[in-house]
Amino acid sequence: MRVNRIQAEENRQAVIDAASRLFRERGFDGVGVAELMAAAGLTHGAFYKQFKSKDDLIAQACDRALETGINGWRRAAAEAGEGAYAALVRRYLTPGHRGRVGTGCVIASLGADASRHGPDLPRHFESGVKTFVDILAAALRKADPAATPDDALAAFSTMVGALVLARAVDDDAYARRILEAAVDRLLPSTRA
Repeated sequence: MRVNRIQAEENRQAVIDAASRLFRERGFDGVGVAELMAAAGLTHGAFYKQFKSKDDLIAQACDRALETGINGWRRAAAEAGEGAYAALVRRYLTPGHRGRVGTGCVIASLGADASRHGPDLPRHFESGVKTFVDILAAALRKADPAATPDDALAAFSTMVGALVLARAVDDDAYARRILEAAVDRLLPSTRA
């Protein structure tokens, strides 16, 4: 059955969305093309009409995840105004974010895999990391005008690392402790 161009584009977007979620949940090698297509309600045969290869889909799915995360950070920072830095830190370092692997931070979910997946994908991630850090730097400067771009880079590195560690452990209480310790170091005024 032939589909029109509008439906074909909607199908393509559905595959990218499904891949974005499934890759974050299972890794690039943890899900095959047939399963990705089925998750979008399509057949395996339609894949190569829409994507050059699985690597092409991986890049587009990671770009989608990065774009979604960046847009969420921009909205959160704008809504929080002067308190944007604390809001971003608190929003990121939560048990809820720890549990939302498929819709959470793609850098924490797939950053290590990206570095092993050929020369192109790290460039996509680098662009995303720089944008996240720029958003965090602008928010940090509102809280501390003396803050430097490297302060924001260190904060983002701490945030991503804490989330990776919290996801890596089985003990929920210990995972919360990891997240809370990072918040305490990044927002010293919140320490009890």
